[in-house]
Amino acid sequence: MDEQERIRYEKLESMKVAGNDPFTVVKFNKTHHSKDITDKYEKMEGKKVSVAGRIVLKRVMGKASFVHILDERGQIQLYVAVNDIGEPSYNAFVEYDLGDIIGASGKVFKTRTGEISVHVSKIQILAKAIKPLPDKYHGLKDNELRFRERYVDLIANPEVRDIFVLRSNIIKSIRKFLDAKGFLEVETPILQTIPGGAEARPFITKHNALNMPMFLRIANELHLKRLIIGGFERVYEMGRMFRNEGLSYKHNPEFTNIELYQAYADYNDMMDLTEDLVRYVLKETLGTTTINYEGQEIDFGSPWKRVKMMDIATSVQDFEDRVEATLIQPTFVMDYPTESSPLAKRKKDDPSVVERFELFVFGRELANAYSELNDPVDQRLRFEEQMKKRQKGDEEAHMLDEDFLNAVSYGMPPTGGLGIGVDRLIMFLTNVHSIRECLLFPTMKPK
Repeated sequence: MDEQERIRYEKLESMKVAGNDPFTVVKFNKTHHSKDITDKYEKMEGKKVSVAGRIVLKRVMGKASFVHILDERGQIQLYVAVNDIGEPSYNAFVEYDLGDIIGASGKVFKTRTGEISVHVSKIQILAKAIKPLPDKYHGLKDNELRFRERYVDLIANPEVRDIFVLRSNIIKSIRKFLDAKGFLEVETPILQTIPGGAEARPFITKHNALNMPMFLRIANELHLKRLIIGGFERVYEMGRMFRNEGLSYKHNPEFTNIELYQAYADYNDMMDLTEDLVRYVLKETLGTTTINYEGQEIDFGSPWKRVKMMDIATSVQDFEDRVEATLIQPTFVMDYPTESSPLAKRKKDDPSVVERFELFVFGRELANAYSELNDPVDQRLRFEEQMKKRQKGDEEAHMLDEDFLNAVSYGMPPTGGLGIGVDRLIMFLTNVHSIRECLLFPTMKPK
């Protein structure tokens, strides 16, 4: 322990000796959050409330003190005086430290300076902080430490909490939109015997009871298509995917994705659906369809551009290296080479390309969609081509999934499928550069 931790630990031991161990408290009857009081002061003035939170500021002035506590929704000031709570309680309160979690009851009032506060009649400590908080003027600025100790980041930098409140609202609005469109939310296996649905290297684990290798899913596409074959016409799943790849500002090995499938639809329908979905989410959560991202205005409200891949690039490599960076406004890039899209349906007038699009915004891929391949013979041939790639050392090539081929052989209706990178969408809506800023616990190398 450093010196501050040692002093705090000694205070805790003294509390225990005096019979006031804060960690024996099992609950506190909290009636209001700070924001409930500050936003509705006219209705709250004079009313008795019970509040709880973490001490972030404390000013002891003889027999009266002011303390600010931080709760889930903001801060509020408490006025604590010896005449109101008694000398024993006041003396105990004076020993409280920044970071300690306390509960207090009292009446709502305004100080002479006009600050909305609680005039405390009873106060108690609910948890003792042994480690001190970061300096309030400098905060927690080291990004590596912020992501590694997100719990401290959320305390020291309240604006970070706003990102995750918005993240939650974005996810709710996605579900609300799809539910209203008649899509059924389902759950498919995370542990799979064959990882399929994307070209990616999986994480490998082992099922001890069955004595067999298993994989964390890289996508949920093939299971969702099985449900379309089984008779569901509109399904979606939002959840974690896992890809054994490198870390970057736009990649995390586990990430949130949404995939949806609609029977009797194609990739043109998926383009329309994507535009409608993203616009809805923007209006629901931000109240606008135009955002500013890293100094660049992006307009999601105007019709999105739809361009063929071969019209904007002479090769796939040129496309990835040069063209993507120019796609700032929302752009659907359509019709990819068949060999790069083993799960998509060929175009009727040109079987060398498939009915596939990727959505790019600010030079980044945000969504991927197909008119889904439903020909079991063609699907087997495509899988066999992928297996040849695996035999040559391509660990990201698709495996041959016999059960999926069996399912498609029962007849799969024409289907449109769509996948959206939820974390990347949230990056745009929260205006953060790195994906780690909008993941509560990004993957970190242990110390």
